[in-house]
Amino acid sequence: MKLDEEERTRPGEGQGQVEGFEPPLYGDVLEKILSHLPLIDLVPASHVSRTWRLNVDSSLRHVNRPKPWLIVRRQSRRPPLASTTHAYDPRSNIWMTLVDRPSTELTPRSAASTRSSHSGLVYDLSPARLSFSHDALFSKWHHVSPPSVWRTDPIVAKVGRRVVVAGGTWDFEDDPLSVEIYDTEIGKWDVCGSMPDILKDSAASTWLSVAANDLKMFVSEKSSGIAYSFDPVTKVWVGPIDLRPDPMMYSSAISFAGNKLLMVGLIGESTATKSLKLWEVAFNSESVNVRVKCNLIGEVPALLVEKLKGRSGSMSSVSLTAAGEFLYVCNPSEPEEVVLGEVRGGGCSWGSVRNPAVDDGNRMERFLFSCASVGIEELQGRKRFKVVK
Repeated sequence: MKLDEEERTRPGEGQGQVEGFEPPLYGDVLEKILSHLPLIDLVPASHVSRTWRLNVDSSLRHVNRPKPWLIVRRQSRRPPLASTTHAYDPRSNIWMTLVDRPSTELTPRSAASTRSSHSGLVYDLSPARLSFSHDALFSKWHHVSPPSVWRTDPIVAKVGRRVVVAGGTWDFEDDPLSVEIYDTEIGKWDVCGSMPDILKDSAASTWLSVAANDLKMFVSEKSSGIAYSFDPVTKVWVGPIDLRPDPMMYSSAISFAGNKLLMVGLIGESTATKSLKLWEVAFNSESVNVRVKCNLIGEVPALLVEKLKGRSGSMSSVSLTAAGEFLYVCNPSEPEEVVLGEVRGGGCSWGSVRNPAVDDGNRMERFLFSCASVGIEELQGRKRFKVVK
């Protein structure tokens, strides 16, 4: 007769151990063993029994906690259009290929044309509709009517329950700085005031770095560090904000990690990068236009900067994606290597991983980088994974 975990006799209880029967694992020993398993393997382990499920939960809370994943989406620029998605789990130090497609299918053309303006949101914008996804592994897609003003390469960011579409490039529209907001709760678009005039020549996401949380969206010119904040509730832009703590900074990127606004900056010049630094942007009042301070958290080790330069030996720009206490930095022109950082106690520890999505045959294709907190809940019944060796 098969016994459930809770019904088996513990060693030392009853009549002793039955010959040939291995005593079950309990408590700290089981938690320690589970802490060494990849997160994806803890999903079936949590279904063994109630005892195992409790130990899985305890192991993730107290022994080896989940860490935000890096999601890399590779998109073909030429027919046949195709896209593949890889995920890196720093807790387990493994790369995986996401095997299953999203539950709500995108057409091959839409899947290959998705974009990402900031961590945690991917979208496809066409004259017919706006499709976007913001869950951890982009399993669920939302399809809504498009904004009234057509543009290419706009800023698209989710701020709380609202999706903001701003700027972009245009051919026939009168206002290159138009802003529209989609309310996901009421399913309606709202047109509001334009972006600041100073951004007229750099309103596309190619030239701007975007960070968003539940309250505000921040946009920053990558080359100058001039930034603005936008509140989709009050529809007010605040700025300009000077995010250039080092006069030698020639390119930067911003992203939210939890409730912290982080910024990475390249120091020197594109053909001779001297260093790559990380700051936390601190606002000292409600009116961010009044006082802002960039507190230096750390500097990427020189060896890792060289890895980011790749074969070209240079960096013209840098991208940043973050969640929780983790951040990932890459060189958009040379995406083979990704630098990862973990912010702790006012400092940052650094490392790097090679991006398996890149090879000699696809180096010129488009790569989207995002970051998300992934736990057992996000993995339950969502996708299958294939470990990349």
